[in-house]
Amino acid sequence: MGRLLVIGGAALMLLGLLMMAGFPLFRLPGDFMVRRGPVTFYLPLTSSILLSILFTLLLMFFRR
Repeated sequence: MGRLLVIGGAALMLLGLLMMAGFPLFRLPGDFMVRRGPVTFYLPLTSSILLSILFTLLLMFFRR
């Protein structure tokens, strides 16, 4: 459990550092935003795929 918390904390820290450095996370090409009057719909498709690949690689690396 402790190892999982350390990995999760490191991943969040890396995500925060990327966002502070100006990496346009959740504003990538392929992330859809539709505004119709007072309603906004946001679908982060590309960001979700990118995060899924990243987390899969991290878990594969730390599982060995």
